Amino acid sequence: MSETPSLLPLLYEDIVRRALAEDLGRAGDLTTDAVVRADLAASAVIVARAAGRVAGLEPALHAFRLLDPECRADVRLPDGRDAAAGEAIAQVSARARALLTGERTALNLLGRVSGIATATRDVVARLDGLKTRVVSTRKTTPDLRALEKYAVRVGGGGSHRYGLDDAVLVKDNHVALAGGIAEAVRRVRKSVGHMVKLEVEVDTLAQLDEALALGVDAVLLDNMDLETLRQAVRRAHGRALTEASGGIRPETVRAVAETGVDLVSIGWLTHSAPALDVALDVVA
Repeated sequence: MSETPSLLPLLYEDIVRRALAEDLGRAGDLTTDAVVRADLAASAVIVARAAGRVAGLEPALHAFRLLDPECRADVRLPDGRDAAAGEAIAQVSARARALLTGERTALNLLGRVSGIATATRDVVARLDGLKTRVVSTRKTTPDLRALEKYAVRVGGGGSHRYGLDDAVLVKDNHVALAGGIAEAVRRVRKSVGHMVKLEVEVDTLAQLDEALALGVDAVLLDNMDLETLRQAVRRAHGRALTEASGGIRPETVRAVAETGVDLVSIGWLTHSAPALDVALDVVA
């Protein structure tokens, strides 16, 4: 894979704090505080119970660091590396209470983010030899978009758009309320700056021809069958970027990509990819 993207602490610190606060509630960890001495130190190993691509390790480790600033981690498999089932990802040394109290928050984050990275890696592998790129959508878990979009990048994919503010996508409901594609595009061009890309969602070849005549940057080919997709790609060639969307899953992505589309956007990656099974085992 290419170089692993960076994940700034600014993007996950508040997420981890809120996740810990959600778990600790008003009274803290009743079980651990009763069973484990406050001065006891310990080490634990984070292990991949199933094979997959590691992603989100730093946010996971941050959970322990917030509970014990003296926490130390020996990272065995950083983000972007593939773990075998049973392989150690990192060893963490800290106050024993911090390890047990932060365990679930850390594993929830690591499992979720690694699961998306693993699913993306596997989908990208299905397109080996094709030009089509895999991108994620805005179908993300509320408050976790930064981590989930990052996970897709670790898996070798990209992003359709991060949010509503970084590109224009004129969808069917915009068209309906504006009274047509041409009017919607006219309003967009009157409103946004010249650096903003403009994409239009189309359901039919007639809509595609209308959007292409308007000189849009990209067309979102929504829920088209394979033959219609092939025709759409031929018509749009050299005129606009083509993006296939709508219910695309790992088992169907290759056939969609073989139509020649530039991009496939897959909401499944962030809303339905299974979490990677990871665990924390105390060793001392």
